Amino acid sequence: MRAPRHPDSNTGQVTPVDPFTPSTDELLRNNARFAGDFADAGLPLAPRLRLAVVTCMDSRMDIFRILGLGHGDAHVIRNAGGVVTDDVIRSLVISQRLLHTEEIVLMHHTNCGLQTISEDGFKSEIERDCGIKPWWAIETFADPYVDVRQSMSRLHSSPFITVKNHIRGFVYDVDSGHLVEVQPDSRHVD
Repeated sequence: MRAPRHPDSNTGQVTPVDPFTPSTDELLRNNARFAGDFADAGLPLAPRLRLAVVTCMDSRMDIFRILGLGHGDAHVIRNAGGVVTDDVIRSLVISQRLLHTEEIVLMHHTNCGLQTISEDGFKSEIERDCGIKPWWAIETFADPYVDVRQSMSRLHSSPFITVKNHIRGFVYDVDSGHLVEVQPDSRHVD
């Protein structure tokens, strides 16, 4: 069997990928060590800072280290691109209404995988492979700064998000570690 091949996110050239080795057993060993000196018992259900962070699933982003958060400080909602989707809004509504968060931080990042594909092209590729076109949006974007502003506007426009006066957006630079604040669209700010 031939090794899988994937496009390089920086060059777009297709390169072989190392054979896959499952890591679940290693993760279970790590968990046993973690549970051996578990110190987080008794943390309250509601986040201490009354903060929800919406960010990308990118493995280069350690949200707790980037923001200096501790366990129990914030809800962290992650998806591909960190975009505000219906499911993100569902999670934020639960965060606000049931667990009393009042602040939302949106965080995209530079060099995001969603910047490397097109919505229609990726959907067509999936349809060729699976025989059915996805009904959900991929939410690709060209510029993370523009997309953070779009995500802030979606939150400000949502009737389900009740606390809107503390919504801020940022782009994390994966090469420097810095956050750059994105100003909201003035048409959507309360």
